[in-house]
Amino acid sequence: MRHKALPPELFSGHRAKLYEHLKPGSIVVLNANDIMPTNADGTMPFVQQTDLFHLSGINQEETILVLFPDFPEEGLREVLFLRETNEEIAIWEGHKYTKEEARHASGIQNVKWLGEFDRVFHQLMTQAQHVYLNTNDHLRAKVEVETRDSRFIKYCKDVYPLHEYERLNPLMHQLRAVKDDAEVDMLATACNITKHGFERVLGFVKPGVKEYEIEAEYLHEFVRRGSTGFAYTPIIASGANACVLHYIDNDQVCQEGDVLLMDVGAKYGPYNADMTRSIPVSGRFTDRQKAVYNAVLRVQREAMKLLQPGTTIQDYHKEVGKIMTHELIGLGLIDQTDVKNAPKGMPAYKKYFMHGTSHHLGLDVHDYGNWYAPMQVGNVFTVEPGIYILEEGLGIRLENDVVITNNGINDLMGHIPIEVEAIEDLMNR
Repeated sequence: MRHKALPPELFSGHRAKLYEHLKPGSIVVLNANDIMPTNADGTMPFVQQTDLFHLSGINQEETILVLFPDFPEEGLREVLFLRETNEEIAIWEGHKYTKEEARHASGIQNVKWLGEFDRVFHQLMTQAQHVYLNTNDHLRAKVEVETRDSRFIKYCKDVYPLHEYERLNPLMHQLRAVKDDAEVDMLATACNITKHGFERVLGFVKPGVKEYEIEAEYLHEFVRRGSTGFAYTPIIASGANACVLHYIDNDQVCQEGDVLLMDVGAKYGPYNADMTRSIPVSGRFTDRQKAVYNAVLRVQREAMKLLQPGTTIQDYHKEVGKIMTHELIGLGLIDQTDVKNAPKGMPAYKKYFMHGTSHHLGLDVHDYGNWYAPMQVGNVFTVEPGIYILEEGLGIRLENDVVITNNGINDLMGHIPIEVEAIEDLMNR
């Protein structure tokens, strides 16, 4: 295992919090993600269903977690079903969980092989009234592939049509948005690995290097420090490429005078970092680049002050928009007439800053969290304002990951260089 083991008490605690929100007589069922095919006999790397991991700590395909906290027999209130392994599977695919290993990782004492699922599940369903099943209700999700969970929903409603079915995902959005100390530690480690990758790249970038060479430098540093690689497909965008928000070609040559935007993050265990930095390819910002850079940095720092318990994300983004408007006017990109004449719902600043400032971060890069609920202590957010001036071939974004606490925010990336002087100094040593 590349990452430090998480304590089983973490997952027992997550399950206990979930039980507080269930209706009496409720059973909860979660399925692992499928291993997705590519072509011929190829498959994509396995990615665990993150709700299942949050509640069990098990990162293995074909896993089923069944929870029934009210069931009369204590031994059947939490049951973990695993794919049974054998010598042939071990030779071809590697080690799989033993029952004892799964007990130790999850804190669930009753671990069974999948062959026993139908019998045990039927026994539990005879006593259940409410059945909580999982769907992907993420605001940004566009689900076109039938998942194991969706197939299981069809199965349950066909075999047990008179039970009362409930959506689990809204509860998971509420619970997963608040991170435990152990989760914050994992995120902090992912951020620290990301820092080392960034500092490595600062000494590597110069005119003539290719964007994908920079990507390779990050990956080398991430993996050698215990990361499983990138948390998401990295954006290494030089010059005008930085004005394409989801640019991932990473195939151009960095030119003298360009600013290079790098949106990258390391994955540590199942937790993700998400960082953006913008640096001068030549090692020095021009006066104009520096002015835009410092405007973005001021917006980021003011935005961080707004991340407080009780604030809604909608109100937060409105306030950030006001701050950005002030900075864009100062840069001569918009004026008061533009602000006054902007159509409703499309403020003038959106021409140069067209995305949101923050999103939840955790087991998923765009993690769970109710977009309309007030912020809470323990929420982890990115803070990532940007200014994109296509006519100047200049795009600058700065992004840090922060935790909301009772005493302000804990900036998990506060130790990663971000000031103009620090960037230029490290690039020119």
